Amino acid sequence: MGLFTGKTLMITGGTGSFGNAVLNRFLKTDIGEIRIFSRDEKKQDDMRHEFQAKMPAEAEKIKFYIGDVRDIQSVKNAIHGVDYIFHAAALKQVPSCEFFPVEAVKTNVLGTENVLTAAIDEGVKSVICLSTDKAAYPVNAMGTSKAMMEKVIVAKSRTTDKTKICCTRYGNVMCSRGSVIPLWIDQIKNGQPITVTEPNMTRFIMSLDEAVDLVLFAFEHGESGDILVQKAPACTIRAQAEAVCELFGGDKNQIKIIGIRHGEKMFETLLTNEECAHAVDMGNFYRVPCDKRGLNYDKYFTQGSVERNVLSEFNSNNTELLTVEEVKDKLMTLQYIRDELNKV
Repeated sequence: MGLFTGKTLMITGGTGSFGNAVLNRFLKTDIGEIRIFSRDEKKQDDMRHEFQAKMPAEAEKIKFYIGDVRDIQSVKNAIHGVDYIFHAAALKQVPSCEFFPVEAVKTNVLGTENVLTAAIDEGVKSVICLSTDKAAYPVNAMGTSKAMMEKVIVAKSRTTDKTKICCTRYGNVMCSRGSVIPLWIDQIKNGQPITVTEPNMTRFIMSLDEAVDLVLFAFEHGESGDILVQKAPACTIRAQAEAVCELFGGDKNQIKIIGIRHGEKMFETLLTNEECAHAVDMGNFYRVPCDKRGLNYDKYFTQGSVERNVLSEFNSNNTELLTVEEVKDKLMTLQYIRDELNKV
């Protein structure tokens, strides 16, 4: 972790699943300080006690800041002396954003603008922002707000050559807070049938560690204005549900279908057809460079530009679809799943 030796990293929305994963990955390295910026004092206190208990020698590196990305002054109060930022603060639940779309705009769009403005003003070296597959061809308020967030990120990157600003876009993170797998496990333990919205729906899946890996890849290899995408596998919701049933003793024949929720899609897209025109294949990742053209389009009337890549849209229907057994294998790599199985 030489890039972080003695450095100060700030994580917005740092009490969430991603923030916890970063602390578990970084705290025992030679990083100087990790600042957790969030608005919930109870979650901060829980996190403080948790890491004091399990990493007492390193917990002093964690500094907690109460604030809200909607309030630029609270961001500025926390950002002085920060070298790098992982911007994870967001409203992420699709149905709640459908009912309160303006709240999604305040946090996901305007909050990102505040974080980037403060970072540039304070001379932060690098900011990596977390986005979602729902930002590609968005049909719901959460995805639309995240799509606008990505536009803010790219636009801001054009205004500075001192702060590198990149964006990562990824799919469903298994067992993250508010996700469906912990709900299913609770339903099985309570003797209830597990509830599935639409069994044929497909979703990209990845672990929290893979989400951190993507952010670190963007940190090391991304250029300012880039959107970085991981080539993740996908599965049907049915396969995921059956895998959880087989691991935890649920009855696959009693799965209850409840119908698609507000704002949900049948499949998600990580790389749009339009982005494929200039995306760069980097092995396990795609890189979508910032469009560096200015607003003067006169030259295209005289010179033209017809170059295009041969890549095509990357979505959860045309990527590798995992079988039930493969989903079980992936689930068993997660500490959360192993811990829950030990309780059974």
